[in-house]
Amino acid sequence: MTICIAAAQSPSLAGDVEANVRTHVRFIDAARAEGVDLLVFPELSLSGYEPALLASCALMPGDARLAPIRDAAVAARMTVIVGAPQDGGDGGLPWIAAFAFAPDGTVDVYRKQYLHAGEEQYVRVGELGAHCRELNGHRYALAICADTTHRAHAAAAAQAGAALYLAGVLISKNGYEHDAALMQRYAADFGIGVLMANHAAPSGGYDVAGRSAMWAPGGALLACADGPGDWLVIARDNNGWQGRAVPL
Repeated sequence: MTICIAAAQSPSLAGDVEANVRTHVRFIDAARAEGVDLLVFPELSLSGYEPALLASCALMPGDARLAPIRDAAVAARMTVIVGAPQDGGDGGLPWIAAFAFAPDGTVDVYRKQYLHAGEEQYVRVGELGAHCRELNGHRYALAICADTTHRAHAAAAAQAGAALYLAGVLISKNGYEHDAALMQRYAADFGIGVLMANHAAPSGGYDVAGRSAMWAPGGALLACADGPGDWLVIARDNNGWQGRAVPL
């Protein structure tokens, strides 16, 4: 079946969940106009990559502040995957999570399994294992930033039958070539499509690269944003993958 997926290269205001929700809805509306079935936002897109603020920004998937995203996903009949610090509900550290809002109004959660050095002061580790779901006959797995630097993570997704590996990240200009090469290699070695959504503007003091991208199964680069800034990177499989990058 045909599927259209996209990376939302969006900016985040530090610690301002409400403002970031409004930005998310703007990107969802733009993706809806492009016929997107599944939209992926960067790591911690709802809070910004601000480790010291994550506990104060921690969210449950049913938080009332997220209702505009949930409603927009339902109206667009789109799966929308956003980055958020997840409240553990036990007074402990939050997780770095991805909330997947489905067209039926339900929410699924993936939690980052591999942390960057220093993140353990602020967040806890998610449970290991492939997190796979299916949409339009395409099985996909989620990843968050440092997950993608561990080949075992992508290998587990492929072994679980994922045809798509969808990553929300924060990658700086200095780290981009290394990390992008890893994701291209996963597409080549495992025969899976790899979509990467990076931040559009600096966050957490990092000079972000932008350049969100999609690699087709086999490793060919389908589309890439032209640096930082607001973009949709769109890829459609209709008996063969095609991609393009759209500035917003």
